[in-house]
Amino acid sequence: QVHLVESGGGLVQAGGSLSLSCAASEGTFSRYAMGWFRQVPGKERRFVAYINWNSITYYEDSVRGRFTISRDDAKNTVYLQMNSLKPEDTAVYYCAAEYGNSLYLHEDEYSYWGQGTQVTVSS
Repeated sequence: QVHLVESGGGLVQAGGSLSLSCAASEGTFSRYAMGWFRQVPGKERRFVAYINWNSITYYEDSVRGRFTISRDDAKNTVYLQMNSLKPEDTAVYYCAAEYGNSLYLHEDEYSYWGQGTQVTVSS
């Protein structure tokens, strides 16, 4: 069982930056692929970014070049640095973990989820 806790959400003006963190309880964190997803009310949860245990990354098209996912296996933590934020980035952001190293882009491929953190970007 992996317990994930996100932090770092908040309110920011358009064009600003926020950094999200996701701390994992699992001691074998380094063997997990990690993902970030986001969800707005009434919509399904959507993929944002992915990183595997070799730190190979993948991004959804609308965030590529603005968001950066990274991981620190010594701290069992994955990060999402969000720059040039837009009002349409407003959502609850979730981190997710799945044991393995495949390219996991869909929420049903992940076994473990955090509770989510709200990101609000004002115009």
